[in-house]
Amino acid sequence: MKRDNRPHRLSETDRENDARMPLGRKNYLLILIGLGIIILGFILMAGGGNDDPDVFDYAMFNFRRITLAPIVVLAGFGFEIYAIMKRFDK
Repeated sequence: MKRDNRPHRLSETDRENDARMPLGRKNYLLILIGLGIIILGFILMAGGGNDDPDVFDYAMFNFRRITLAPIVVLAGFGFEIYAIMKRFDK
């Protein structure tokens, strides 16, 4: 079997598609926004501790920490998936 040593020539559209990054600038911006949403969710989850270990503090079972913060974190992860999968046409 004979090898073809000629240089492979790409068509113009193949060169454009080959040189293009898989994610564009807008995608990276959306990824940073999603990361901010996730961090916000973890900040909402923080706190609720007590300095005295003998006293139980019911403040850690409030709506913000039990319901709102996990929803915000999951929304952030959903936004990350959207940011990665979104294609912007030129």
